[in-house]
Amino acid sequence: MLKNDLEASLKVAMKSGDTTRRDILRVVLTTIKLAEVDKGTAIDDAAVISILQKEVKTHKESIEDAKMANRPDLEAHFSAELMVLQEYLPEQMSDDALREIIKDAIVESGASSPTDMGKVMKLVLPKVEGKAPNSEVSRLVRELLVEIST
Repeated sequence: MLKNDLEASLKVAMKSGDTTRRDILRVVLTTIKLAEVDKGTAIDDAAVISILQKEVKTHKESIEDAKMANRPDLEAHFSAELMVLQEYLPEQMSDDALREIIKDAIVESGASSPTDMGKVMKLVLPKVEGKAPNSEVSRLVRELLVEIST
């Protein structure tokens, strides 16, 4: 399980003195534990990947904020943590590969306009789980459905 990998990595980071890795893994594991408490049971790898993706998104936003605030120290800190987070995510899908899956789902569902977005998303999300952020999938589905309807 991915959670076990994260816990093992935390132990290694603590022993080696890698404070950046230790700190970000603690944040992620705490978030996982909170999700498990809310759910009342252990969460699966898909939920862990979702948590990691949220942390990646938050870190990317923090990097942008640090750039705008002219804080290279914070930018470097968040970038280092972002690299650690990305090590635990599956390889991300290219836009072209994602577009192909979406096009196939559009044909399979018979979608013809943006109002059919839910049908397409229901087919696409299980195929790309963890390999592309849901927000990106949603954006591309909407974009392709608008192209079809015009």
